Amino acid sequence: MANKLYVAGTEQRSGKSAIVLGLMELLTRNIKKVAFFKPLIDVDQSRDERDNTINLIKHQYHLCADYDEMYAFTVAEASQLIALGKNAELHDGIMAQYNNLAEKSDFVLCEGIEMSGAASSFDFDINVDISNNLGCAMMLVAGAKNKTVEEVVRSVKVYYESLAERSCDLVATIVNRVDPALAEAMEHRLVMENIGRKKLVYVIPNNENLGNPSVGEVARLLNAEILYGEENLTRHVRSFTIAAMQLRNLLGRIEYGTLVITPGDRSDVILACLAAGESLTMPNISGIMLTGGLVPEEPVQKVIEGFKQTVPIISVHENTFQAAIRVDNIHAAITPDNTRKITQALAVFERHINMDELSDRIIKTKTTIMTPKMFESQLLQRAKANKQHIVLPEGEDERVLRAAEILLRRDVVDLTLLGREDKIHERVRSLGLHLQKATIIDPRTSVLLEDYVETYYQLRKNKGITLDNARDIMVDLNFFGTMMIYKEHADGMVSGAVHTTADTIRPAFQFIKTKPGYSVVSSVFLMCLNDRVLAYGDCAVNPDPTAEQLAEIAISSAQTAALFGVHPLVAMLSYSSGSSGKGLQVEKVRKATGIARERAKTLYPGLEIEGPIQYDAAVDMGVARTKMPESKVAGRATVFVFPDLNTGNNTYKAVQRSAGAIAVGPVLQGLRKPVNDLSRGCLVPDIVNTVAITAVQAYADKNSK
Repeated sequence: MANKLYVAGTEQRSGKSAIVLGLMELLTRNIKKVAFFKPLIDVDQSRDERDNTINLIKHQYHLCADYDEMYAFTVAEASQLIALGKNAELHDGIMAQYNNLAEKSDFVLCEGIEMSGAASSFDFDINVDISNNLGCAMMLVAGAKNKTVEEVVRSVKVYYESLAERSCDLVATIVNRVDPALAEAMEHRLVMENIGRKKLVYVIPNNENLGNPSVGEVARLLNAEILYGEENLTRHVRSFTIAAMQLRNLLGRIEYGTLVITPGDRSDVILACLAAGESLTMPNISGIMLTGGLVPEEPVQKVIEGFKQTVPIISVHENTFQAAIRVDNIHAAITPDNTRKITQALAVFERHINMDELSDRIIKTKTTIMTPKMFESQLLQRAKANKQHIVLPEGEDERVLRAAEILLRRDVVDLTLLGREDKIHERVRSLGLHLQKATIIDPRTSVLLEDYVETYYQLRKNKGITLDNARDIMVDLNFFGTMMIYKEHADGMVSGAVHTTADTIRPAFQFIKTKPGYSVVSSVFLMCLNDRVLAYGDCAVNPDPTAEQLAEIAISSAQTAALFGVHPLVAMLSYSSGSSGKGLQVEKVRKATGIARERAKTLYPGLEIEGPIQYDAAVDMGVARTKMPESKVAGRATVFVFPDLNTGNNTYKAVQRSAGAIAVGPVLQGLRKPVNDLSRGCLVPDIVNTVAITAVQAYADKNSK
């Protein structure tokens, strides 16, 4: 079941709040714990402003989350982070706040931000980025107020193209606030343009009561004093008029729902408007706004108090012209206290939306998007959920220490740092880090050393190792860390920031050994593209694997991909597809494919494997239909097995550099217990991700026994 949906509008005043209200009603009927989240809110915190939609949804549906849990940043905060080049920090903060809310919920409804003017392109791009990073399917709300059918259709098509380019999963589109006279023509045109056939599209006619503010909203937003008619503040303001003329001219300009704006000393206007309200031949006004901070004199007040039903009369300090401008700029909102408007919004939504159809689509739609930020976030969440103990032999390296602080602050893993204690403490102090939760061990002085020496000696004495040799070897950081795993004093190890790959994995080859049924240790890189994650194996360990080893690498790579949320469809790569090519390398891949398919019957039932196949046929449906039309993998592959290290290493680096992909790894596979290697050019985020991967592997290994 999908557990999230992102609602984004094409412009300001699209009526998105009413749509969100209707969606919450739909979701709460079908799902037990529904949460609401706005990544960004446009409020002035210095004036203690609060986001109206958050207040509305929290109040209407009695949500347990605190207000501060239901958003991540203000627009001002987000803009500052972007201006400082801290986009990653912005998205990390949004995802962390979202994840905290999602942990306590069955479904999270997210609402995007819309701004006006030059910022409107900014909010569209950032809404798409946030939606994709959160892994949300999207619902588009297209504003149609004061627009022709042609303008709306053209706008929707542009947004569809943009969303498709960004690989957004679009659940449905709601064209909102359509001129009622154009609603039928709008629906017909959307179907004719094939928009309404590809996706769910609904048309909601404009409802003036929802689009116009109530007198109470006007009073609140203008900080007005309510003089009379407090019980009628929910009346909607359909228009306003300035009463600065004689009564005979004013009365002809009064319409149903008019807010009359007049100086507070115009008693004639006040009494005339009240009388008009009692008249059966005059339209009902919504209220009276008195300007200049003036209020009626006592005799006039007595007359007002004598009316049975008094229209709302409010007073502001601004002069008439300023007050009129402020009223004209008011954006109507559905406030928590306006039960009439809430009821009306829900009624309009249910009248024009097929609730069963939309509910089914929202709940059953699963997004296929996996952005790098989403992958990293889910990785840390999984590691945190089943916390493991990871040893880092390079405890004196600055990058390792900075990564350790991040991991411990976020409570992802328990850590042991190896190295000279005084040196590590000195580096921690100089860098201003907080690593009190980390265990620091110097192998040379550790109480574990003699036990580890004896264990290593027993394991390797048939190889000619003496106790003195074993002692010299065991003070090596990587050997000591690997022995911690062997003795179950730690669950996994990550090294390689300052050591070679050979130095990192040699101890594991010596006494951790491979899993039962496996003869080779191999690797995969998890390639995080803009909208998905692919697995590349083997790009780091085996220079020229045999057909048998290649088959084993394929099964291991599929298992690793599945462990990290990638549905494995395996492509055994070569320079030809199917039976078209000949040559030693092609024959090796063809043989490996047959062996892998046979082994998968017992090791991974149902695994789809295709080979030999070229890369373009593996990823491009157009090419796949031409070269391998019957294949279940061609055009859809997610796991790519390269025929040799030369091909694999160059390909992963080409994709990384040319496509801007994030390469996470190499992730070693085939060992009894997880040991992973870092690149010596790794960055702090690379170390964080690799530690989290190792923790996930460690937990999976424990539960597979």
